[in-house]
Amino acid sequence: MKIDLPKTDKLRIVIIGGGFAGVELAKSLYKADVQVVMVDKNNYHCFQPLLYQVATAALEADSIVYPIRGIFTKQKNFFFRQGEVEEINSDEKFVRIGKRVIPYDYLVVATGATTNFFHNEGLSVSAMPMKTITEALDLKYLILQNFEKSVSLNNKRKLQGYLNYVVAGGGPTGVELAGALGELKKFVLPKDFPELDLECMNIYLVHSRDRVLPMLSKESSEKAKKYLEDLGVTVVLNTRVLDIQGDYVQVNTEDDIIARTLMWTAGVQGNPVDGLKPETINKSNRILVDEYNRIKGYEDIFAIGDIASMESEDFPRGHPMVAPAAMQQGELLAKNIVSLSFDKPLKAFFYKDKGAMATIGKDKAVVEVGKVRLSGFIAWIIWMFVHLKSLVGYRNKIVATYNWIRGYVTSEKGIRAIIRPYEFMKDKKKRKKSFIEDSEED
Repeated sequence: MKIDLPKTDKLRIVIIGGGFAGVELAKSLYKADVQVVMVDKNNYHCFQPLLYQVATAALEADSIVYPIRGIFTKQKNFFFRQGEVEEINSDEKFVRIGKRVIPYDYLVVATGATTNFFHNEGLSVSAMPMKTITEALDLKYLILQNFEKSVSLNNKRKLQGYLNYVVAGGGPTGVELAGALGELKKFVLPKDFPELDLECMNIYLVHSRDRVLPMLSKESSEKAKKYLEDLGVTVVLNTRVLDIQGDYVQVNTEDDIIARTLMWTAGVQGNPVDGLKPETINKSNRILVDEYNRIKGYEDIFAIGDIASMESEDFPRGHPMVAPAAMQQGELLAKNIVSLSFDKPLKAFFYKDKGAMATIGKDKAVVEVGKVRLSGFIAWIIWMFVHLKSLVGYRNKIVATYNWIRGYVTSEKGIRAIIRPYEFMKDKKKRKKSFIEDSEED
């Protein structure tokens, strides 16, 4: 059964995924004489770079999401259908959503990335990922619940387990998350929980390499490490997290860490859709594409964003899985699709690296653009401006600005209410967790 869509004699471009790449592609097709159909399991676009601020109560969830339909209100050739694409049928040229199908002329896979636990079943069950708004909220509520529980504990071992946090992965997400936790410990939690001795709270950032933020210069990396340590974060380098067992995190050295909460930011992988040829998927679960973002072995199916791996001499493992690369691919593919409709030659993709940045608490950040390296307050202002500019919706920009200014002036965080208790049941398809209540026998 076909999903109801307006009948058309125009080319139908079906986009799977409403992330940075998919949204940019659809927006760039607004003047094209085509029908654009986007399919996503969620009806909103999520600004993933700020998920860690939702997890640490700096921003509310609705500050970083925006309805997909709202983005395209004025785009007459755009149509949205909510659902999860289960299969691509390239022979009959349709995608299947449950028992329904959507035919396409050109298909674009923009399904992004998901957490990579590197086949470690224990971590996949027990560690906390942060790739979706739901996972960020789960982490927020878990942190708040841990502190509410801590005030009633007398057993020092149990208490230490609830007060300690381990962040695995020293990339931008891990560094920013650890820094935000450090701010909570330093400025917010002492006011909320005066009866707790928060000097006993420890935040560990565990990274397998010899420095954090390895994509930046050694100078910026060292400054980021110092900023973290100033906030009370213990940076543990050249160490891999192996598992979490009850109230301790197992690492590949003899120095296991007492902690009940492990936050996993140490790896991502592509999130492909069933139906593509197996040889098009690489070891990182990303889809192999040519210089036009066309999936190898197909003439009418493309992939853009984190899911796409355009391997070259400059990028042997594909382009970095960041928003600018995804948006640039979406913008160019829109032009190439128009070119295809007129039998014109396609333009190859060339990534324009706009630099990298990370923030570590208020007025502390590191930014590198080309040979320019900045840190401290100026870098923080640049980081804030770039993220505000990229947020979708005026309301979200205003709310985020207000929260950041208030946080800078007062060191206050957002609403720290447990609206939805984190109960964590997990099945094989959805990442949830089973929470086993401790007996209160101290």
